[in-house]
Amino acid sequence: MEAVQSSVDMLWVMLGAMLVFFMHAGFAMVETGFTRSKNTLNILMKNMITISLGSILYFIVGYALMFGPSSFGLIGTEGFALSGVTDIGFFVFQAVFAATCATIISGAVAERMHLTAYILLTVAMTAIIYPIVGHWVWGGGWLSEIGFIDFAGSTVVHLTGAVAAFIAAWKIGPRLGKYSGKTVNTIPGHSLPLGALGVFILWLGWFGFNGGSTLAADPALVPPVIANTLLAASAGVLATALYTRFRYGRIDGTLTMNGALAGLVGITAGAANVSFLGAILIGLIAGIIMTEAVHLLDTKIRVDDPVGAVSVHGIAGVWGTLAIGFFDVNGGLLYGGGAEILGIQAVGVLAVIAWASLSTGAVLLLISIVTPLRVTAEEEETGLDFAEHGSQAYSMQDVLRGSSGRADNFADRLNQLGEERPASGKV
Repeated sequence: MEAVQSSVDMLWVMLGAMLVFFMHAGFAMVETGFTRSKNTLNILMKNMITISLGSILYFIVGYALMFGPSSFGLIGTEGFALSGVTDIGFFVFQAVFAATCATIISGAVAERMHLTAYILLTVAMTAIIYPIVGHWVWGGGWLSEIGFIDFAGSTVVHLTGAVAAFIAAWKIGPRLGKYSGKTVNTIPGHSLPLGALGVFILWLGWFGFNGGSTLAADPALVPPVIANTLLAASAGVLATALYTRFRYGRIDGTLTMNGALAGLVGITAGAANVSFLGAILIGLIAGIIMTEAVHLLDTKIRVDDPVGAVSVHGIAGVWGTLAIGFFDVNGGLLYGGGAEILGIQAVGVLAVIAWASLSTGAVLLLISIVTPLRVTAEEEETGLDFAEHGSQAYSMQDVLRGSSGRADNFADRLNQLGEERPASGKV
């Protein structure tokens, strides 16, 4: 009987790993849809390289640093290249998590970061920066010893990736044309249907992200975890839709899509610790604070984040981690407990922000010595598909580009054609 249960548990974790792997298709579609068509191939390549490179590096060094025997609660010391590791299924599940953390950066630096620089940053993220945070929380490190709670990674995965994304986006600067003096210019994405497809793929993958984190096919735990995941994401969508209708006079499509992701990030830390009502409230609040964070980042802090990655994964990640202090059914403030859990959660959040900020900043400084962090202005204007890959994602661009060779995407060329028509509208 135990052998059967062990096999079922293994299959459940492997299913979760496959769903988390499929999330990379979702990230690729969200980033592609929310950016301009001239950078599509570059974004697809970044996402494919991230999961591939991340898996190899996590195998060689990352897993050992994360789950090896602890040195002073700070870092693992054994298991490099899986030496002595017998639970290969657990490694696979954790490897796709590591790549997920790294790929958060891709969207925030889209359309202007040099591919080589991005790859080098991915190396640091999957080999060192993320595994050390993971060790602190999931590998028996100092945060786990003081009682920090992060069931599936609101802080370990999402906040770590978002802080790195913020530092990178701030360091390389905004896209050309994003800011003109005090004016903030909108640079619309070229395909919201692709963006929406990406959100649905991520939502599906999140059932494996959170559900698989039970690490066993436990009938008493898996259904509530998945139910909380569904409810929080749904609440995030509704909250964002209603809040943008109130704040801007219309339901904002891209923010509402991100509202689902904010709800998912928010519930990830406490999916096994909160009630169904708690999950809904966490998702509702996540959608609202994500919306305000996007506005603050874009207009006040003026850090250009084309897909809202910092707000979705960072701000919602902080909220989801702290929310356990209020909604934990076994000691949260709203359940008669004191402020102890909330205090521990805050310590963990601050520690991860400090580590991810300093380590990412140092890595970017070293990378800048080897290669430019940002492409040239000419390459950015042309599009990274041509500048980095000498190709393009959409073959129809050749037709629409015309003789000028200057149209950035379909819409640019169509606008150009419209301007060339006679005033009568006749061709």
